[in-house]
Amino acid sequence: MEEENLTTVTEFIILGFPEYPHLQIPLFFLFLLIYLIVLMGNLTIIALTCLDSRLHTPMYFFLCNLSFLDISYTSLTLPKLLDIFLRKSQSISPQVCLTQMYFFMCFAYVEFVIISVMAFDRYVAICHPLRYSVIMNQRLCMLMATGSWILGFLEPATHTVLISCFSFCGSNEINHFFCDLSALLKLSCSSTFTIDCATYIVGGFATLPLFTVTLTSYVYIISTILRIHFKEGRHKAFSTCSSHLTVVILFYGTIMCLYLRPASMQSLDQNKLIALLYNVLIPMFNPIIYSLRNRDVKDALWKVFHRK
Repeated sequence: MEEENLTTVTEFIILGFPEYPHLQIPLFFLFLLIYLIVLMGNLTIIALTCLDSRLHTPMYFFLCNLSFLDISYTSLTLPKLLDIFLRKSQSISPQVCLTQMYFFMCFAYVEFVIISVMAFDRYVAICHPLRYSVIMNQRLCMLMATGSWILGFLEPATHTVLISCFSFCGSNEINHFFCDLSALLKLSCSSTFTIDCATYIVGGFATLPLFTVTLTSYVYIISTILRIHFKEGRHKAFSTCSSHLTVVILFYGTIMCLYLRPASMQSLDQNKLIALLYNVLIPMFNPIIYSLRNRDVKDALWKVFHRK
C-alpha cells in the first residue's frame, strides 16, 4: 500500500561530478583530451595490426579486440559526461539508462574473457613455443574471440531483465557519471534481494573460472621463465608477456578495489572514482603500455611514419 503513494520516476538525473562546481569547464577539456587519446591510441593499435603483416598473430588479434573494447567503453560513457560538463544536460530516460548499463556490463565481461584468452595465449607461447602455431591456429582464435563476445552479451541479461522490472521512486539522482548498476539499485523502491543473489551467483560462476585461467596461466609462465638458465633467454621470454601482465594487474587490481572491499567501506563517491580507473584511465594507458613495452608495435609504428 505504501508503494502506491510513491511517484514513479520517468527520468534519471546523472550527477557526474557536482563536488567540483567551479571545475566543470576544466574537467570538460581534461576528459575531452582523455577521450581523444583513447580513440587515437586504440585506433592506432587496430590500424597497425591490420597494416603490418608481422602483427598478424593471435596476440595482436586479441589485442585488437581489447582496443575495440576500450573504445566502446569510453564511447558509451564519456560523451554523456562531456555533455554534462558543458551543457548541464544531466537527464536520461530509464530506457536509455538501462541500455547504457547493459552494454557497459557486456563490455566489462567481454574484457574479462579477452584478458583470460590473452593469458592462455601467452601461456602457450612461453610454455609450448614449438606447438604454438598448431595450438593457437586461426580457427581456435576466431572461436575464442566470437565466444568472448557472445558470453559478454549473455552474462548481463539476467541483471538487466530483473532491474527492468523494478520500481524507481523518490529520488531520481544517479550519483555517478553513467548508469552504473550499484547506483541504480540505490534508487530502487523494490527489494534488491533477487538481483543481489543473481549478482553473486551469476558473477561467481562467470568470473571465477576466468580469473582461475588467468592466474594459472601466469603461474606456469613465471615458473617456466624462472627455469630458463640464460639471462638473455629469461628477458626475452618475459618481454613477450610483460605488456599483458601489466594490463592484467591494472584491470584486476581495479576490479578488486571496487568489488572486494567490505560493504562498510564502500560509498558511491568512492565507487565513482574507482570506476574512472577502469572506464577511462585504463583504456587510455593500454595502447601506451603495449606500444612502449612491445618492440613489434614500435617497429610497426616507425615503419608507418618512415613511409610517410
